[in-house]
Amino acid sequence: MSTATTRSRHDDRPPSLFTREHLPFAVGAVALVTLAAFENRATTTVLPTVARDLDGLWLFGAASAAPLVSFVLATVVAGAWADHRGPVRPLQAGMVVFVASQVLMAVAPGMALFTIGRFGSGISEALLDVSLTVLLARALPEALRAKVFAAFAAAWVLPSLVGPPIAGALTEVWSWRSVFAIGVALLVPAGLLLRPSMRASAAQTGTATRWTSSEHRAVRAAALAATGLAALTAGGSLLGRSGPVRALGIVLVVAGLAATAPAVRAVLPAGTLRLARGIPALVALRGLVSAAFGTAGSLLPLMLTTVHHLGPAAAGASLTVTGLCWAAGSQLHGLDAVQRRVGAVRRLQVGFALITVGIVGPALTSLALLPVVPGLVLWGVAGIGMGIVSPTLSTQLLHLAPVADQGRITAASSLTASVAGAVALAAAGALIAWQAPALPGWLFAAVMVGSAAIGALGWAASRRAG
Repeated sequence: MSTATTRSRHDDRPPSLFTREHLPFAVGAVALVTLAAFENRATTTVLPTVARDLDGLWLFGAASAAPLVSFVLATVVAGAWADHRGPVRPLQAGMVVFVASQVLMAVAPGMALFTIGRFGSGISEALLDVSLTVLLARALPEALRAKVFAAFAAAWVLPSLVGPPIAGALTEVWSWRSVFAIGVALLVPAGLLLRPSMRASAAQTGTATRWTSSEHRAVRAAALAATGLAALTAGGSLLGRSGPVRALGIVLVVAGLAATAPAVRAVLPAGTLRLARGIPALVALRGLVSAAFGTAGSLLPLMLTTVHHLGPAAAGASLTVTGLCWAAGSQLHGLDAVQRRVGAVRRLQVGFALITVGIVGPALTSLALLPVVPGLVLWGVAGIGMGIVSPTLSTQLLHLAPVADQGRITAASSLTASVAGAVALAAAGALIAWQAPALPGWLFAAVMVGSAAIGALGWAASRRAG
């Protein structure tokens, strides 16, 4: 048999992740996502304890929203940076900022400084998320992308299983500050695993191109939006105070809304706010799913520790349910049969429906109308829905976006998720600050019902994503 014939048959084989060409990137990327997952699960687990220990429960909403606020600006910068200079440098910068933010949170003497550390976490997350997505698009053929996105979701399984109990046990036995040392230690092996694929990508990157005037405008708009969101979040936390402090909170909320709305509109693809078909609708749906699922999930540990008096480790079980079910939904999405037979629009409709129904569980648990375990089972249904929606939005965006604009479109999608999530958490944080330190069950139920309503809106809008 001739060499040409052998090569031809070899080239006809379907692409596989288990090759020398693709495996290094897949392993390194999944390792980094695993690290980010552990940091997310651990921080969310201990955040209620941190807020009470630092006498900063009124800043719980601000600390929860801080990563989303910084993500707004960082994601626009990361997208343009990756498009013009390749994804390696923003990836390296994300690792550096990650370490700095973890150290700052570990040594924070008060809730305000801890919130600044959370702000840094959002910057590192934006740099890592956007650069990894662009690196994936350049390193892998389209046929393998859904599988890697599924692997990203699966990478949340182990951190979801061990992250909350480890963080909870360290908090109860030693100190919540020790939790943040784990993330720094885990970054070293993750970086080493990713280093070969980063070196190969850097060698393939062409000459850096200059930023366009539209990209400079986008960065300025994102900076204004981040400033507005910061004012909105801080103002919401101050609404629960009294006298002049509350008046300042009202001023900050009004100013924040006035700055955020036009700035965000300038950054988003045309038609996003009216859910125009295609990319604009996909970007808007990313915001809706962030506001619905993200807000409900962020308040779950606080609700369980406050209303049902669970410890940090037990309350962290909600995060374990989230990660496991999210991974299960993403694996379902990545099946070849699902990809062939179920279109993107149908997958989004099913996912949003599951999210909407699943959030009802925590809402009923908040009012003691449903025990904790059945409530978390229903929340697992929402996690499966999120596992379907998230990779569907990512793969569909990469499918529709021109190659030269993949970084910008990915950044716009991430920015929308961050803005929507920050606004929703600012509203929830204002309610918490208003009632702190005693938080009644109806407060959490109100937030959950609002999140379910947003999920229902996403279900209705999914038909425009085709």
